[in-house]
Amino acid sequence: MATEAKYSIVREVGRGSYGVVYEAIVNQTRSKVAVKRMHCNVPENVELALQEFWALQSIQRQHENVIQLEECILQNGQVFQPISHRYRKSDSHLLLIETCLKGRRCMDPKSACFLWFVMEFCDGGNMNEYLLSRSPDAQLNNSFMRQLSSAVAFLHRNQIVHRDLKSDNILISHRCGSPIVKVADFGLSKVCQGKGNVNQHRFSSACGSNFYMAPEVWEGHYTAKADIFALGIIFWAMVERITFRDRDTEKELLGTYICQGKELIPLGEALLENPNMKLKIPLKNKRSMPDDLCKLLHDMLAFNPKERLDAFQLEVRIRQISYGKKRQRCVS
Repeated sequence: MATEAKYSIVREVGRGSYGVVYEAIVNQTRSKVAVKRMHCNVPENVELALQEFWALQSIQRQHENVIQLEECILQNGQVFQPISHRYRKSDSHLLLIETCLKGRRCMDPKSACFLWFVMEFCDGGNMNEYLLSRSPDAQLNNSFMRQLSSAVAFLHRNQIVHRDLKSDNILISHRCGSPIVKVADFGLSKVCQGKGNVNQHRFSSACGSNFYMAPEVWEGHYTAKADIFALGIIFWAMVERITFRDRDTEKELLGTYICQGKELIPLGEALLENPNMKLKIPLKNKRSMPDDLCKLLHDMLAFNPKERLDAFQLEVRIRQISYGKKRQRCVS
C-alpha cells in the first residue's frame, strides 16, 4: 500500500498509556520523522486522538516551538487513509468520528483502528531528560523560558489551551547547534470555538499531571491561565533543579512541590488547601535567581487566576528579566 511504502519504522522511542512513538524514515527523501500511533479501540482513546488532531490541524501557520504535524493517517483494519496533510486541509476527519466515536468498527476487536500522526523528528529527546543530563546553565534556561513563553502565547492566540504542559511533553530539536524546544502531546488540549480572548473560555474537566495542575484545575473550574501555572512550575524547577520521583515510572522529573512530612504535595493542591501560603522562591539558594525572576514566578503561580499573568503578558515580561542574559562588557 502506498502509505505503508511511504514510511519505514526504524525503532520505538517512547510509549505511554495512550500511544506509541516511533522514529521513522520517509522512504522517498530519507528524512527522519516521528510517528505516533494511537489505538482507537475505546471512545476515551478516540477522544484523545481527536483532540490532538484538532489542535495540530487548527493551526493556520507554524511556530518553531510547537511540534509540526506533517500528515495524519487513519488505519481502519488493513485500510490506510490519509485524512490530513500540512499543505492540504481536509474535512474527512469526520469519517474518524463516524467510524470510531459512534462505535461501528472500533468496538469490533477483530478490526484494528489506529490514528497515525506523522510529525517532525526531534533528536534531543524530551526537556526533562535533556536538562537533567547537563550541568545547570542560566543562559540555556533563559532561552528555554523565552521559547516556551512564545509557544504558549502562540497557542493561546490560536485559541488552543494545552492543559498538560510538563517537561516530559516538551521535546528538544537541534538546529545549528542550538537546542530548540517543541511543545508536543496535544491529547488533552482544547480548541476553543469562536474568536476573542482565549482566557474567557471556561473548562470543567480536571485533567493534566498532578504536579503541574493549577489550584483551580483541582476544583474543576479553570481557564487558559492554568497553562501559565504549569509553565511557572516548569520554570522554577528548571532554574533550581527541583525534582521528584514519579511513583508510576520511577523516573526523576522536574517539578516543584510542598513537603508535608514524607509526603510530596503538588503545589496547586497545597495552594488550594491554603490559599494564603507564601511561596519560598527561591527555594534552595538566593543566588540562583535575581529579584525580577522571583517576582515573575510569583506572578505565574498566583493562587487567584485573576492575579496571574496571561500568556501575552508573560511573553513580554520574560524578555525583560535579567536572569541568564549575557553581561555587556564596558568599553572605555
